[in-house]
Amino acid sequence: MPREISLADVSALIGEEIGVSKWITVDQAMIDAFAGATDDHQFIHVDPARAAETPFGGTIAHGFLTLSLLSTMNYDCLPKIREQTMGINYGFDKVRFMTPVKCGKRIRGHFVLSEARFRGAGMMMTSYDVTIEIEGERKPALTATWMTIIQFDPKDRPEGV
Repeated sequence: MPREISLADVSALIGEEIGVSKWITVDQAMIDAFAGATDDHQFIHVDPARAAETPFGGTIAHGFLTLSLLSTMNYDCLPKIREQTMGINYGFDKVRFMTPVKCGKRIRGHFVLSEARFRGAGMMMTSYDVTIEIEGERKPALTATWMTIIQFDPKDRPEGV
């Protein structure tokens, strides 16, 4: 996938996997930092000794930590849109936490562009079907439909759309 595309190229990519991110190791330091930022100190995340007694055999990442890593995965692997001046999260239609991410596991994101449509003179709404894969696991950590808005100068809108 080219590292940069134009607005006019986006619609041709609908239905395509347009990015697979690098692997990210989810370690205890990351989990602890997220617990501190969100004030979610449930033992299953932050107490390795106690979590070892659970069916998981150790600590697991917060589901929302895994979800939040979509941003860094996006920056890593999705092509830059040449005309884009800003990107904004619009939300999620669906998020499903399928498999917990055990401490020390590596994860990566797969992005399929499912929709792209112009909204107003200087905005394009995009939807991605995203899957976060856990290395060595059969089921993914999560699946989601993620919507973003791409802002651009209206004079850069492709002709005829």
